[in-house]
Amino acid sequence: MNTQATPSSFKELISGNKPVVVDFFAEWCGPCKAMRPILDEFKKAIGDRAAVIKVDVDRNPGAAQAYQVQGVPTIAIFKNGRIVWRRSGVQSASQLQAAVQPFL
Repeated sequence: MNTQATPSSFKELISGNKPVVVDFFAEWCGPCKAMRPILDEFKKAIGDRAAVIKVDVDRNPGAAQAYQVQGVPTIAIFKNGRIVWRRSGVQSASQLQAAVQPFL
């Protein structure tokens, strides 16, 4: 689950028909650390129906800028290369499941 996206693979990952949950985070961010077990729980529940990737905004400032990520954690769901859902702050696994459901 803890897939770190590189800039070239990021566009490929988010361009598919399968929903991709992207966690924009920073190592120094306390709430971001709280998202790790939540994302693990979400991934167990959702299985292979959606991908989950993490993007470190400090290592990938271009991605953060391109998607106007101003605070971390920011969780976005991509489908076919477009953001279809987005929230800032810690989200629960059940919130993520409800958010991704329409896009499965």
